[in-house]
Amino acid sequence: MDAFAKAIVGYYRERGRKALPWQHPRTPYRVWVSEIMLQQTQVERVIDYFNRFVSNFPDVSRLAAAELDEVLAHWSGLGYYARARNLHASARLMLERHNGELPDDLESLLSLPGIGKSTAGAILSSAFGIPAPILDGNVRRVLARFHEVKGATGDSATEKELWRLAEIHTPRDGIREYTQGIMDFGARLCRKSRPACPECPLADDCRALASRSVSMLPVPRRRRARPLRRVRFFLVTDHQGRVLLESRPSGGIWSGLWTLPERDLAEDKREFIGQFDTNSGHGPSVEELPPPSVFRHHFTHFELEVHPVRLVINRFSDAGSEVRRWVTKEECEGLGIPSATKRLLAHL
Repeated sequence: MDAFAKAIVGYYRERGRKALPWQHPRTPYRVWVSEIMLQQTQVERVIDYFNRFVSNFPDVSRLAAAELDEVLAHWSGLGYYARARNLHASARLMLERHNGELPDDLESLLSLPGIGKSTAGAILSSAFGIPAPILDGNVRRVLARFHEVKGATGDSATEKELWRLAEIHTPRDGIREYTQGIMDFGARLCRKSRPACPECPLADDCRALASRSVSMLPVPRRRRARPLRRVRFFLVTDHQGRVLLESRPSGGIWSGLWTLPERDLAEDKREFIGQFDTNSGHGPSVEELPPPSVFRHHFTHFELEVHPVRLVINRFSDAGSEVRRWVTKEECEGLGIPSATKRLLAHL
């Protein structure tokens, strides 16, 4: 174990998080679920979701047997829903290929949906005690600063160098403490903003600290301006108090989730409203009420500007279909619903 790894392990033993729910008990299944949830999401936000998820799906078999709607419902609000779909698909593949067990070799792990090299390394290290490097955002930041790696995040040469450094520092012994330690170190000490350099056990050898470039590293990924999409969300309730939801097609955003009907802002909203207008001569069948405020929902690659439309259907509403459903408030709890839709449902 080199001096870098010893310092990380020492930090973990003294100050690292040792009471996270996936650590007690630390089973391969629980480690796997936690690592998928922790992709692009902070520990504090994951904890409650993790506890609810493993309470409902305590093992691979139960997860594989569940309907995707049920899995998405327990993921609802955590975001990046492809992770939930990948967990579900991986569980079914484990039953087919690995007797319902999480595999303990890199090649097999990488063959499962949603598992890349860093996630596989974290699983091997934390679940099985097998030395393997990781390079999540926290680790990338620690290594870039300690070694003063100046290339932009995401550039192939930069990533290759950071992986080389990650492999060099990964110890053969104490791998569980090191892996959790370096993630904790990046999240809590070598933070993106306001890093605690005076407290850092690596300060004496940190090249970025010596050159006063800590705040500039790692160099951010070169990003293009995110395009803006403007859409209408139709918040429609019927005479029974049910709300209209539509199932999102596979392959796009919110794939497989249930959302309020969405139409492009350039489309005439009367085309959507017209489907509920019965023209029966007994008063208006559709009422348009004052809507909630316009808001923006942020995605990695674009911004979604949502213009809500609030409708009440005063008489008979259609029974729905495979992609459209009238649901009660209670039934919403059992569906995968993204936060943008939940935000508007809260107005009911």
